[in-house]
Amino acid sequence: MAAISDIRRELSEISSSEWPAFIERYGTDERTGVQKLVEKCRKQMEKAAEEDARLEHMLFYEKKYYEDYDYICGIDEAGRGPLAGPVVAGAVILPKGLKIPYLNDSKQLSAKRREELFDIIMEKALAVGVGVASPERIDEINILQATYEAMHQAVAELKVKPQILLNDAVYIPGLDLPQEKIIKGDAKSLSIAAASVIAKVTRDRMMVAYDEIFPEYGFAKHKGYGAKAHIEKIQSIGPCPIHRRSFITHFI
Repeated sequence: MAAISDIRRELSEISSSEWPAFIERYGTDERTGVQKLVEKCRKQMEKAAEEDARLEHMLFYEKKYYEDYDYICGIDEAGRGPLAGPVVAGAVILPKGLKIPYLNDSKQLSAKRREELFDIIMEKALAVGVGVASPERIDEINILQATYEAMHQAVAELKVKPQILLNDAVYIPGLDLPQEKIIKGDAKSLSIAAASVIAKVTRDRMMVAYDEIFPEYGFAKHKGYGAKAHIEKIQSIGPCPIHRRSFITHFI
């Protein structure tokens, strides 16, 4: 009879595909410690099944086009609302049917989870593109047009040419590609969710780098958004080169 410590170690080391065999192997063991481990394994299976169902639901829009297209691209942006820094767009083409556990709208994820998913997406995606529009460009042509420019750049950067775009809440003008505009798409489409993670992590890293150049504003903490401390700092010492002048006119 295996020691409980050995069974605990076994559970920690086996893959999810081995969970049913683990439950069958130890399900009749009457020791309390073993039954707790079996119950833990059952809960892991239930949680994994729920996550798989969620991911399957988030493939709804992709599956609409599986028969006609091989390269379905999700598009999203990060940074339309901040007072400082660029707006960044992400474009991601995932392999058909790929489910990346815990992938979701980047706003629903912790910073740590976003970083983890960023690396997984970069590894598993067929293609990833990023586009950036500077604060100066935002002031010059307005945030919506700058966002479209960043999205154009992101699509152009893809090493695989997309056949259709799934966009989060926008239709991108000037692109000769089929598009579907999906409201709250980053929570409904895995491709868009992947793009949202790429855009958000890329922009956050840029703002952390800007924090080293302009440390007095706290960019690493609030990423340029209109936090009270950020606004007070703009009012007390004025804007820096990465502030969007068109966004802060009522603060200065």
